[in-house]
Formats: sequence, structure tokens, C-alpha cells
Amino acid sequence: MHKKLAVVGIGNTLKRDDGIGVIILESLLKFHEKQDIDYFKLGSASSDLLQKIETYDKILLIDGIHAGLKVGELLTSELKDIEYILDNCVTSTHELNLRGIWEVCKNLGIKTRIYLAGVQVGDTSFGEGLSKVLNNKKEDIIKKIIKFINKL
Repeated sequence: MHKKLAVVGIGNTLKRDDGIGVIILESLLKFHEKQDIDYFKLGSASSDLLQKIETYDKILLIDGIHAGLKVGELLTSELKDIEYILDNCVTSTHELNLRGIWEVCKNLGIKTRIYLAGVQVGDTSFGEGLSKVLNNKKEDIIKKIIKFINKL
């Protein structure tokens, strides 16, 4: 039996802005949790995601990205569209990148629709806490992600 939607926070909170996906997920759980949505925190072990994907109709990945945008800009779309429009310009810093997740699902015939809420990161050096620039934009990013979730 498929469930409707899972929201997945991906990131390494020991690499400053790279932890934004996990930080946003924790905020959603604390202040905006919905009963009909499952929430998962995967840290940087994105290969664990592949075991969960096909049990859902839709998955939203919240992740820090490198896409040449301004720090804190949010890119939201279906993952397959982002990958082909930007031709591998959007990258993740995890063991299985966004293109890899899409390709594996396509090759395995997984029908789950995968969406990305990608947040442009700046400082991904080792350290705890978001950069000042990203931290100042965090609440606005969360509001935009909530609106995107409500459309799914």
C-alpha cells in the first residue's frame, strides 16, 4: 500500500549550511507537522532514501544545493525537470547526488514522483550552525516550503 507523501531532510549539520535540509525538517516537525505526511531525517546517507522511495506516491527532498544561485534562494520542482533543465548543474554534497537518485529510480522503474526543495548553500566548511546569511533567510525558506508542500 502506497502512502501519499514523505518529506525528507538531507544534510550534514556538521558542515554549516549543508545541514539546512535537516534543520528545516526539524522545524517542520516542531511547528508544522501534518498527520498525513511522513517525515524522515537522513543526514548525508542519501542511499538510505532508495529503500523508502517506492512506498510513497510522492517524496519531497529538502537539501542544500550548489546551483549558482544566491545563498538562501530556493529551487522547487520535480527532480526530473530540474536535472534536465540544468543539465547536472544542481549538485548535492552527499554520497548519492540528486541526478543519481533520479537515475536509479528511473532505471528501477520506480513510479514515485520525486520533488526537490533545494536551498542554495554558501559555507559548507566544517562547523556547526548555519552561516549568518542563510540563517537570516531560514524562516522565509520554511514558509515557501510549507506552501510547496500544500500544493503537492
